[in-house]
Amino acid sequence: MRIGSDESGKGDYFGYLVVAAVAVDQQSEESLTRLGARDSKRMSDSAALRLGEGIRRDYPCEVVRISPAKYNELHEKMGNVNLLLAWAHARAIENLLEKVDCSLVVADQFGDERFLSESLMRLGRKVELVQVPRAESDVAVAAASVAARAVFLETLRGLSRRIGIQLPKGATHVLPTARAVYEKGGLDLLREVAKVHFRTTRQVIGSLS
Repeated sequence: MRIGSDESGKGDYFGYLVVAAVAVDQQSEESLTRLGARDSKRMSDSAALRLGEGIRRDYPCEVVRISPAKYNELHEKMGNVNLLLAWAHARAIENLLEKVDCSLVVADQFGDERFLSESLMRLGRKVELVQVPRAESDVAVAAASVAARAVFLETLRGLSRRIGIQLPKGATHVLPTARAVYEKGGLDLLREVAKVHFRTTRQVIGSLS
């Protein structure tokens, strides 16, 4: 058995940062392949939501959800997105290792490999950790990618409903929405729904000050 971990929301201005870890064995690897588990960036939102729900329900899975408000707090404290990512990946992996017996973890590589290896705790330091670019080619990482994307989409919808403004995905074409959020609730509201270290925030505040 091995664990795959991946994240969603890192490049999106609005919404949560979500990291998922999924454990697979030979049998579940075959079933996930049949279900079409792959890099969630190659899937429609509806397909990712549908499959992501099934993965979280039917397979060993742990999800770490970091709200925009918490993300902004952690980013200001750590000063580095990759350190924040490593902390979230490590938390998801450790939580899953408490439930499954596993000796191998595969993760999508981001930044310096030491970020994740040094963030792992008691259980994580006992397993082999492999970090590779485009790790979604591994079905365990692909499953984690889909699970994380589904939760990102669900929480983005929840934030949109809460503030009464439809929040878009991505980091391009978000400026008009960011302005609308700022006009409604200022920087405090932006911090509740957006990753404010993105350049978009400076564009909004500069254009409205």
